[in-house]
Amino acid sequence: MVWQYIIIILVLILIAFAIVRSKNKDFKLDANKLVQYLGGKANIINYEVNNSRFVVNLHNISLVNKEAIQKMGAQGIVEIDNQLKIILGEEAKQLKKYIDDLKD
Repeated sequence: MVWQYIIIILVLILIAFAIVRSKNKDFKLDANKLVQYLGGKANIINYEVNNSRFVVNLHNISLVNKEAIQKMGAQGIVEIDNQLKIILGEEAKQLKKYIDDLKD
């Protein structure tokens, strides 16, 4: 009888782990997409994270696919001259880290 409870608990733990894992985003994939939607590596002058905002200065703002960035999960996009402020929430810092790795 004890073995049945142990097996049930293990199955529930595995199910919980699978659910949590499926909800985690693949930030490397998102970083690649974000760079692509921003017009590629060559279009990015510099970028920084300010709280939940990803701020990026670009050579050519017309190369940006704002709709795709919005669909990616951005909560908002503000354009000022050749600068975009993309509101990403908690993901902004993690995406910056991965984009740092991509730019190297």
